[in-house]
Amino acid sequence: MPQTYFPILLGLGLALFTGSAIVLVSHWAGAKGGGRIKLSTYESGMPLLDRSQKRISVAFFLVALDFVIFDVEAAFLYPWALVVRQGGWPLFAAVMVFFALLVVGFVYVWLKGGLDVLRRRVVVPAGSAAS
Repeated sequence: MPQTYFPILLGLGLALFTGSAIVLVSHWAGAKGGGRIKLSTYESGMPLLDRSQKRISVAFFLVALDFVIFDVEAAFLYPWALVVRQGGWPLFAAVMVFFALLVVGFVYVWLKGGLDVLRRRVVVPAGSAAS
């Protein structure tokens, strides 16, 4: 039994050794100099035209998180599609329950406004602010 894992362990060891060697050689051979110009922010070899630390709305990250959650859940449907004929009706019913929960979650996020990136802000006039 351990003989069957030898090629996997050998490949893993070789990958770890190669990665470690590349990192160590680049650390030893790399220049240690720095300075204001070297540490400045640039993109594609050109200096930036505006601030590099821009504020990004939290709504953008919430939409991205919703996408990741529903994308991963959709990935669970792929193995089911491969074995749907062998599983029969019990497997089909289980996956339909899973799919129904997916739809309920999606509708909940949609109704809560989790998919609206461009939310309208309520503008309060300067004179009517509560003190």
